[in-house]
Amino acid sequence: MTKKTKSRIIAALALTTALSAPALIMPLVTAPPALAGEATHDFADLAAKVSPAVVNVAVTMKAEAADDEYRMSGRSQSDMEDFMRQFSERFGRKGAPNKAQPQQKAQAVGTGFIVDPSGIIVTNNHVAGKADSITVTLSDGRKFKAKLLGSDEKTDLAVLKVESDKALPYVEFGDSAKVRVGQSVMAVGNPFGLGGTVTTGIVSARGRDIQSGPFDDYIQTDAAINRGNSGGPLFDLNGKVIGINTAIFSPTGGSVGLGFAIPATLAQPVVSQLKDHGRVERGLLGVQIQPVTAEIAESLSLGSASGAMVAQVEPDGAAMKAGIQSGDVIKSVDGKEVAMMKDLTRTIASAKPGSTVKIGLWRDGKDMTVQAKLGDSQPAKDAKEAKAEKKADAKQEVSYGVSLAPITPEARAQLGLKEEVKGALIASVEPNSPADDQGLKAGDVLQQVGRSAVDSPKDAAAKMREAKDSKKPVLMKVYREGLTRFVAISPRAA
Repeated sequence: MTKKTKSRIIAALALTTALSAPALIMPLVTAPPALAGEATHDFADLAAKVSPAVVNVAVTMKAEAADDEYRMSGRSQSDMEDFMRQFSERFGRKGAPNKAQPQQKAQAVGTGFIVDPSGIIVTNNHVAGKADSITVTLSDGRKFKAKLLGSDEKTDLAVLKVESDKALPYVEFGDSAKVRVGQSVMAVGNPFGLGGTVTTGIVSARGRDIQSGPFDDYIQTDAAINRGNSGGPLFDLNGKVIGINTAIFSPTGGSVGLGFAIPATLAQPVVSQLKDHGRVERGLLGVQIQPVTAEIAESLSLGSASGAMVAQVEPDGAAMKAGIQSGDVIKSVDGKEVAMMKDLTRTIASAKPGSTVKIGLWRDGKDMTVQAKLGDSQPAKDAKEAKAEKKADAKQEVSYGVSLAPITPEARAQLGLKEEVKGALIASVEPNSPADDQGLKAGDVLQQVGRSAVDSPKDAAAKMREAKDSKKPVLMKVYREGLTRFVAISPRAA
C-alpha cells in the first residue's frame, strides 16, 4: 500500500467538535427506482428494536490551548502569571498557577452499544481509550458518567461501565464467521454528533486488511459510515451485532461507501477479557517474521509461497527456548495452517500465555515440529510494582483541585476588585481537576460553598471538607470580572 493510499485510511472516526467544519446541505433529489435484485428491506422494526441499546459517547481529553484564553481584564498573560506566581510561592505551590492551564480540554463524540443490562458498553479505543472523562447518552435522553474498564490498542476496542438502578436495554453479538458478501446490514451511530442515526447497505467484502494493525480482518460495508460512527454496531437482519464500525476509506473524510467494521468473532473475546480483567492476555512466541515470497519459496524448495519466515528470534523468548531459528518458515500452529504472516500473529495471540503449542517448521528442506511454551505479550505487574501502586492509591485524597489565597490589597488592585467583593481568591487550579472541568481559573473569587458564604481561604477550605464527605456535587458561587455564577463541582480522587 502506497503512502498516499495509507493517508486515505481514516482510522480515527471520533468527531472533534472544536475542529468540525459547517455541514454542507445539499438539495433533495428523487431516488431512482430499485433495480432488480436490489435489497429493499424495511428496516423500521429492526431499528426500533436495537436503537435503544446504542449510545452516544462524549469524551473530553487534553489539548493545547491558545494563549489568549488566559488574558484577563485586558492585562497580558505574563502580568497575570507574575502576579499569581507570588500567591503560588506564598502558599506553598510551585510554578505559575495560571501557567498550569495550558492543557485545555478537547471534546469528541463517538458511538457505543450496551452488551449487558448491568451497563457494559463496547466502543472503540480511539474514541474512549485516552479520555479524561466519558459521558454516555441513551436514545431516551438519559445521561450517565462512564468508567473505562479497559482498552486494547491492537484491536481498537474499549469497554465502558455505567451504573444504573434499572436494567438497561442491550444487544448481543452474532456470528460474523457466517456473514456473506452481499447480505444486508444496518449501522446505528452518532455521525458528526447528530445523535442516533440509522444507515443501511450490504456487506461488500470480508477479511479486509487496511494495515491499521496486526489483527486487521475487517468487514467492509457500503452502509454510510462517518466521523462519530466510531464504536457503533453493524447489525444483521436478526438484530445481532456482527461488527463494530471503526474506519473508513475516503479521499474527503466523509462516507464514500467504504466502511470497515471489526468482526464480532474477533471483538467478543477481547471484550470479555477487558470486562473481566481490564487487559487482554495474548500469547507471545518471540519472533520477528516476514512474508514468504515466491523467490524465497523457490530458494528454500518450498512447494508454495506460504507460511511466515522467521527473520529474528528474540533472546530468552518462547521461540528461542523451543529451538526455533532465524530462517525457519513456520507453516502451522497446533495443526492449523499458517498461510500468511497474519495467520501466525492471530493464532499465537489467541492462545493463552503459558500454554504449549506445536509449531510446524520448514528447515533445511524438510518438515519438523517443535513445542513452544508461550510468553505473555503484556506481562502483569510484578508484586513490588503492584504494592507500590496500591500504596500510592491509599495516599490519594479527595480534592476539588483549587489552591486558595486571601484577597490582599495588592490582589484587589491587580485584579480590579471592589471593596465589597469578599471571599477567597483562587490562586491556582490543578489541570484536569474537578474545578478545571468547570472552567474555574486563577484570579476567580470563591464567595460561597454550598449554602454558606465564605470570606477567607480557611473558611472556604473547611466548607469544602464538609461538602466532600457527602460525595455529592457541591454548589459554589464564583465571582469573575464583575459577574457571578454558580457551578456544581464533584469531588474526586486527585
